Parts: sequence; structure tokens; C-alpha cells
Amino acid sequence: MFKKCLTAVMFVTLLAWTATAQDAKTVISSASKAMGADNLRTVEYSGVGADFAFGQAMTPGSPWPKFIDKTYTRTINFETPASRMSRVRMQGEYPQRGGGGQPVVGEVTQNQVIVVNANTPWAQQLEIWMTPYGFLKAAAANNATVKSQTVGGKKYNVLTFTGQNKAQVNGYINDQNMVERVETWIDNNVLGDMPFDAVYTEYLDFGGVKFPRRIVQRQGGAPILDLVVLDVKPNAPANIQPPQAPAGGGGAAPPATTSQKLADGVYLILPAYAALAVDFKDGIVVIEGPQSEERAGAIIAEAKKVIPNKPIKYVVNTHAHFDHAGGLRTFVAEGATIVTHEINKPYFERIFAAPHTLGPDKLAQSKAKLSIETMTDKKVMTDGNHVIELYQLHTNFHNDGLIVAYLPKEKILVEADSFNPPAQPNAPAPAVINLNNVNLLDNINRLKLDVQTIIPIHYPADARRVTMTELFTAVGKSGS
Repeated sequence: MFKKCLTAVMFVTLLAWTATAQDAKTVISSASKAMGADNLRTVEYSGVGADFAFGQAMTPGSPWPKFIDKTYTRTINFETPASRMSRVRMQGEYPQRGGGGQPVVGEVTQNQVIVVNANTPWAQQLEIWMTPYGFLKAAAANNATVKSQTVGGKKYNVLTFTGQNKAQVNGYINDQNMVERVETWIDNNVLGDMPFDAVYTEYLDFGGVKFPRRIVQRQGGAPILDLVVLDVKPNAPANIQPPQAPAGGGGAAPPATTSQKLADGVYLILPAYAALAVDFKDGIVVIEGPQSEERAGAIIAEAKKVIPNKPIKYVVNTHAHFDHAGGLRTFVAEGATIVTHEINKPYFERIFAAPHTLGPDKLAQSKAKLSIETMTDKKVMTDGNHVIELYQLHTNFHNDGLIVAYLPKEKILVEADSFNPPAQPNAPAPAVINLNNVNLLDNINRLKLDVQTIIPIHYPADARRVTMTELFTAVGKSGS
């Protein structure tokens, strides 16, 4: 009797699974037919709008800085698969506020090419599979399931499959059989399991293909693209080639991490993103924990190499932009306390508590506790021998919590993004003066700092010593 019941249960479960699979196939087929995607091999769409610099907000937790896309064109080959994007980008906010390469002077052309192979990160592939047509093709290929769901009073068939990163990919199909929204989650070294979604509205017919007139992509809860589509070319030629390898052979290993002794107990760690390690009596102070776990780990290893037998006690964070805070979790896993501006503390406490299940890092594995010390206008760190003075840069255009570190005995200033030296040491003054450069000089004068050596976190590739002379040139001044 038990065996008969068990067999019946298994049979009913199998029928339910088969029905669900069939329903998903029906939903995919109906949407594909309604949208004209059955025979869509390639698509090229173009328009105007805005993009936003992810992780570069002026204030922690605020929207990413906006840039104008005077033109935007993306070509997708669903069969290869591959994607090519080209846009003409302009400054979007006046005055400039935040990072992302501001200010943009004039019009700048940007290109992106993705040719999917075995090593292409899933997050890059999503530029293809999160489009309405790419989603339907991926859902069919990945045995998607379907369920009915009401969102904001509106009913949807929600198709779901599992992406290569083991996160769900959900597509919301409305009652017109249009893909209205695609959402998933990707790993981010700062935000953890980060939502990534795209919303498609105002569908119009372009040569038999229904295509959305409005596309809005969001990452981390804020827009990264807001596009008004003006033209669509179904099955346009799409011969998308991989980017040409740089001269000297592509795929070369990044430069090795090295260090320079600047003074007794003070070491510059290169290449960029650079950091400074200072030998305090009870531990090492590292100024900046940038980029990623990999870069932070290399900085930690080099700091311990030049200052042996001491723990990393503090990591000074210049500001919360993701390229400068991306390695902080690694330092916390090491047992270091973060020293940062007080504006960052609530934000860091919130994001450090976010789950990192898609890409467990050292902190997620170690479960070390977050420790933060804050400052406002000024903070002095000293062990009685070395002195590090931290100052907030007033009225800067890059980040509300931007700080610099000054070593008065060594006359060294460590700064991030206020002055990124040109590749060549004798470069002439730029045609357009960068307001961040002017602001840095104004703050140095306000604080009466006697600076002889500047350590930009974005250190020049030739590893030269950067002096005030270069900053004076950058702001169109001479002398010292």
C-alpha cells in the first residue's frame, strides 16, 4: 500500500513538473511570437539618453552621477553570441558632482565589445541575455519555469531560470506577451549580492519586431542607463569581432606589486591603485584599501613584507567610491579598523552587512567584525614617532567625504582623484583646468601644508616622484 501511495505521489509530482515545463514553453512561445523574436538572429538599436557612473556617487547611498548620451548604438548577435556598443558621451551635471571621469570635456566616444566565450563573466553576458529577446532565448535554453504573480495590481507570467552565477533570472511577461522587466543578482565586491534589473516600456513595431521605446537599467537600486530608442534594425549585419590585443601580446600578467621606501618606516606600494604603509609601534597603518580583494591582498602582503612581524592595524579610506573602497572588506577580514569620514559610517555598516553568497570573499568566510573610526574636519593618528594628519577637503567636487593624508615630518601628501598626474612628467597645462586640481591646491593653501611629495592613489605608470610643480602646472600656475 505504501509503495502504491509513493508511486502515486511521484506520478502526480511528475505530472505537475511536466505541466509547469509545458506552461513555460507556451509562455515563451507566445511571447516570442508576439514580439517577433522567432526569427530574430541579430538586432541593432540606437537612441539618446543618459548613463550613470556606478559606484561614484557624491554622497554615500545617493544616485550615481549622470552623463548625457548624445548618441547610443548597440548591436547584438544572439547566435554568436556577441554585443557591440558605441556611444558619444557628454557631461551631464553642472556643476560636476561625483566621480566617473568628471568633468567630461566636449564629446567623448566610448566603445564596448563582448564576444562570449568560455571565460566571459556572466555579468558581461547579461548585456545580451537581459534584453527581452535574449531573455526569451536564454529562458528556452535553460529550462525556465513559470508562475503567475501580481505586482502593483498587474498580473504577470514570471519566467525563471538559473544563471551561470547560480542566481535566479526572472522575466516578467505582461498580458500583451511583452517582456516588461528582467531582474537578477550579480556579485559586487562592495554591495555583495547586488540587484540588476532592466525595465522595458512603450513597445512599438519596427519591421515586424516589437521593441521597447524606453529602456531603464538599474544596478544597486539606482539607474545606470536610461535610453529612449529612436531606431531599430532587426537582423542587421552584426560582424562583431573581439577587441584587438594590445601591442606586445594580450593577456599579459598585471605588473607585480612592488614598494619604495620614502622615509624611515614609510613605504609606497605600487603599481596603481597605490597605497602607503606606515610603521607604527603597535601595527601597520595602510592608507587606502582600493579596487578588489585581489589588489587589497597584494597591498597587505607587501606591507607585511616591508614591515615584518606586525599586524595591519588600520586602513585609511580616502572616500567611499567603489574603486577606492573595493578592498576594505579584505582589510577587515585581516583584523584592521577602517578610518574614514563620518558620512560613510552608516553606509558602510549597511553594505558590510549585506550577504555575499554569489561570491563569498574572505570577510564572508572569516566573519570578522566590522570596526570603524571616523573623523570630521581633522584627525591625527600617531604612535609618538610617526604622525598622520587626516583632513577633509572642503568644497570639493568629487565626494562629500573626501579626505587626504598628510605626513608632516616627511612632507608627504596622499590624495585620491583630486589630482591624477598625466602620463608624462613635463606635460603642458591642460586646455581646460580640472576643478578638482584647483580645489586640492586651495585646500593645501588653506591648511598651510608644506608638501614636497604627492602620492596620488592613481599613480603614474612610470612610478616617478610627483611634486607640487606638477600640480601647479595642472592648474596653470608656475612657481612653488
